[in-house]
Order: sequence, then structure tokens, then C-alpha cells
Amino acid sequence: MQLIDTNHPIYRPLWVRLLIVISCTVWSLIEFFITQEAFWGTIVGGVAAYSAYMLLFTFKPAPPVEQKPDVAKDDEAND
Repeated sequence: MQLIDTNHPIYRPLWVRLLIVISCTVWSLIEFFITQEAFWGTIVGGVAAYSAYMLLFTFKPAPPVEQKPDVAKDDEAND
């Protein structure tokens, strides 16, 4: 079961994928060391590991979809 849809266009830029992984990792470290919550640190650490795996290691972007020109708009412009 895939929890992250890697074909979504929001994940295409590398900086977005890195931001997600880094923010989850930092949140996990905050939970472990600042709030002393090992349970939530482990949960968020798992999310960070899964997002790193899906968004960095196995990421294969879908080819961009080509837009066909809209013939109806061209006909309206000619009228």
C-alpha cells in the first residue's frame, strides 16, 4: 500500500521533497530530546524514514502531461 502519491506534481521539485523529510526528522528529534516523548518521537521518526524512502530513494517522477490546444476557444476567438 502506497501512502504517498509520488505522481502528484507537488513532489516534482527536489526542495519540496527534502523539506518534507527534513521537517519530519527535526520534529522527531524535538520529540525525543526536548519533550522527552519517546513514543511520538518514534512515530514521527517512522514517518520521516518512510517519506525519505518514498520521496528520495524510490522517487521516479511521471512524465509531464502535454496540454492539447482547446479548439473551442480558438473558434470563439475567430467569431
